[in-house]
Amino acid sequence: MKVSIVTPSFNQARYLERTILSVLEQDYPEIEYFVMDGGSTDGSRAIIEKYADKLAGWVSEKDSGQTDAINKGFARATGGILAWLNSDDTYNPGAISSAVKFLAENPQVGLVYAETDFIDEDDRVIGRFPAAQTDYARLRNGYVHIPQQAAFWRADLWKQVGPLDPSFYFAMD
Repeated sequence: MKVSIVTPSFNQARYLERTILSVLEQDYPEIEYFVMDGGSTDGSRAIIEKYADKLAGWVSEKDSGQTDAINKGFARATGGILAWLNSDDTYNPGAISSAVKFLAENPQVGLVYAETDFIDEDDRVIGRFPAAQTDYARLRNGYVHIPQQAAFWRADLWKQVGPLDPSFYFAMD
């Protein structure tokens, strides 16, 4: 099953290459990867162009922010599983294949997520984001234990509830 991943970015050249490589170096063969840059002026475009032949698509143009970039990427996505990875986050080796395997073995599950590490600008682990089961009532009260950077979901669910609400600039997930 194809996995579509979107990376929104704006002036993140310092981190962008490691993010891109963490996707491109995954062991899963069916990855459709989009990098949606908001018109960066810090060298990000050159980094994206370096990997353009390995990307399903990319843009570097002014947008309305992170939510807009993510929505634009997912509008182009054709995978059965979706995820987004911010331009200062990385996937651990095997992350995508593990998520796909779990979703394939559990067809009743629509979203899978895992604990994730907080890393600093030099990729040193500085903390842990503990994943935990949650429910709608807790989510509405601010209880968030779904690490977005380690979440993968079925595209048909996105089509039912997406796109992200562009009125939200932060915590739009």
